[in-house]
This record gives sequence, structure tokens and C-alpha cells, in this order.
Amino acid sequence: MEQLAGANALVTGASGGIGAEIARRLAGQGMNLVISGRREDALAQVAAEAGDRGVRCVTVAADLTDRQQVRELLGRAEAHLGPIDVLINNAGIESVSSFTASSEQELAEVIEVNLTVPMLLTHAALPGMLQRGRGHVVFISSVAGKIGPAYNEPYAASKAGLVALTQSLRAEYKDAPVGCSVVCPGFTAGDGMYQRMADDGHTSNRLMGETTTAKVADAVIRAIRNDVGEIVESGAPIRPMLALAQLTPGMVERIAPRFGVTQIFERVARERGRGGE
Repeated sequence: MEQLAGANALVTGASGGIGAEIARRLAGQGMNLVISGRREDALAQVAAEAGDRGVRCVTVAADLTDRQQVRELLGRAEAHLGPIDVLINNAGIESVSSFTASSEQELAEVIEVNLTVPMLLTHAALPGMLQRGRGHVVFISSVAGKIGPAYNEPYAASKAGLVALTQSLRAEYKDAPVGCSVVCPGFTAGDGMYQRMADDGHTSNRLMGETTTAKVADAVIRAIRNDVGEIVESGAPIRPMLALAQLTPGMVERIAPRFGVTQIFERVARERGRGGE
């Protein structure tokens, strides 16, 4: 989709972090928006900033742990704005914990919000896009979906699922007038999960690097305009390690401790009382 001005987008998880920045960038491209999240006051602030860019921005509060609200979200969005041309599946929840310290409910909730909900929203939005001959879907995954870190099992599994989902959709609809992309951020400074960790003194080393919400939002715009299947935005040259993980996963397991990621998440889990035995 090269022409974004005047198109309509739905952005989930837009009350802060990456989602809020994506909404601002889409507004800067002239797109009208429906932004969704649980924090109505924060959504109102993002909507006001988008409105300052001369576009229409409507807020729709939704709790994506409630399947009925998920079913209603697209209809509510289109009732306010009209047909949705771009769907940004950004909403997600983190889960830094020892695997055995997580309850069944917690494990299921991470998979539900991070993977099942984006699949259901895409399942609802795609027929209309195909009928109109125009549309794009973006999934916000994570580098954790490429190389799963310790203390993040359900999160990594859900984000890996988004990568595979995108690949399957692109294969099935390769000749259709719609596109699907997945963006995989690394540690993202500015707002969100990593920033909260950084505020508590947990930061990555230079090997892992860090990116920003602005760079991730730029990657989303690039993915939509150019129909890019996958973008890894990590702030560090991590692609060689990702390639190595596919070719020789055992070697990556041996060198990964040098990056310090396991130590970071282990400390966070223990500070939360979720370190396990």
C-alpha cells in the first residue's frame, strides 16, 4: 500500500509504548485512526496528538482478554470510521517469570492476547480487505520470537507464532491485493516493557543494543508501503546471529550467555518473586 493518506487504520495496544508511536506516525502519513487499549485517559492523549496532525482519530476502549470484546472490536471501529484498510496488531502482554512459577491461567492469557487475538482480528478484517482489493496487516512480534530467551517461554512462543502466521498468510495470499508483515523489535527504549525494566536498572549490553519506539514505528511504515514480509529492528547487527540460530542452534546456545539476556530476565523474575526453584 503505497498510498496511505486518507486510508483508515486500527491500532491495538495504542495507549502507550510502541502502539502510541505507531499511531502518531500513521497520523503523520495522513491516515485516519481507530486506536484501542484499556487505558482510556492515555488513549485520549494519543488521539489528541493525532488530531493535531489533521486526521480523524477515534478511541475504542477494549479489554482483549475478553473474547466478546475482541469479536466486537472491528465492527465498533468500522462503525466509527468506515472500512479498515490497515490493521496493526500491536497489543500484547509480557511475562517475565520462571516457567514453573507461571500458572495455567497466566500461560493461556499470554498466548490468548499475543497470538490468538491478532489471529482473530485478522480473520475478521481480511475478507473485507480482499473484497475491496486493498489492505495491509502488520503484526508486532519480537526478537524473542526469533530466539526465545529464558524466563519468557509463553511470550517467546506467542511471538514466534506471529512470525509463522505472517509467513503462512503471505504464502496463501501472495497473488491477492493485500499484504501482511511482521516487525520484530529488540529491546525498545522510550516506553513499554523494556523501558520499565531499564527504569529498574536492567539494561542490555552493547552486543544486544537497543532500538526506540520511533524506529519501530518507522519500520511499520516501511513494511506497509513496501509490503515487506519481515523486519527485525533491534539497534544491533543481530541478523547474523539469527541466521546462525537456524543453521547451528547448538552454537547459539553456547554463545548466547555472552549477550547477558538470560541474566537480565533472571534478575527481573527474581525481583518479581517469580524466579522459581
